[in-house]
Amino acid sequence: MKVERDLEPNPSYFKDRQESDRCPVDSVSWYNAVEFCARLSKQTGKEYRLPSEAQWEYACRAATTTPFHFGETITSELANYNADYTYGAGPKGEYPVETTPVGSFDAANAFGLYDMHGNVWEWCLDDWHDNYKDAPTDGSPWFDDDNLAQKSGRAVLRGGSWRNYLNYCRSAYRVNYFGAGRSLINDNFGFRVVCAVERTLK
Repeated sequence: MKVERDLEPNPSYFKDRQESDRCPVDSVSWYNAVEFCARLSKQTGKEYRLPSEAQWEYACRAATTTPFHFGETITSELANYNADYTYGAGPKGEYPVETTPVGSFDAANAFGLYDMHGNVWEWCLDDWHDNYKDAPTDGSPWFDDDNLAQKSGRAVLRGGSWRNYLNYCRSAYRVNYFGAGRSLINDNFGFRVVCAVERTLK
C-alpha cells in the first residue's frame, strides 16, 4: 500500500523489550509519519494526518491554562521524562531512560488523551515558523506549500520526551529539535494522528 515511500515495518529503537508493542513508535521521520497517515487514509477511506501545531496544543491542554494539563508541575508518577531534574516545586523521581507503554501512568487529560507530556516528541504537520505572527486562525496547518511528499526545511515537534527535562514537556513548548529536518530520525521522535471524522476520501 505504498503511497510515496517505503516504510520500515517496526522502526522503533526500543522494540526488543517486554511490552514494546504497547509503547509509542519511535525513530520515525516526519516523512515516514506522513506516509503512514497517507496509507491509513487510503486503507480506511477517511482522512488521517498529523495534527497541526494548533490542534496539538489544544488537545494537550484539554481546556487548561497551566504549564501541564495536570497543573503547575508534574512528577514521574504522571509522565515519562528525565526525572533527574525538576520543574517549579516538583520533586525528582524515577527516570526509566526509555519509552514507556502508552497509558501506563493512568493520567489521561480531560479529553482522554495519554502521554501528551513526555514519552516521545510528536511531529506536527506545519512548517516551522519562529513565532505565531500571521498564523492561521482556524487551527489548520501552517504551510508555505502543501505538497507534503516534496517538502523540505524544518518541521515542528511538541510534547517533550523520555529524554528531556520537564521544561521541554510543557503544553506550550515548541521546538525544531536538532533543526527538525523532516528526514531526521531519533529514538525520542514519534507521532500521533488526527482523523477528519466528517470527511471521507473519494
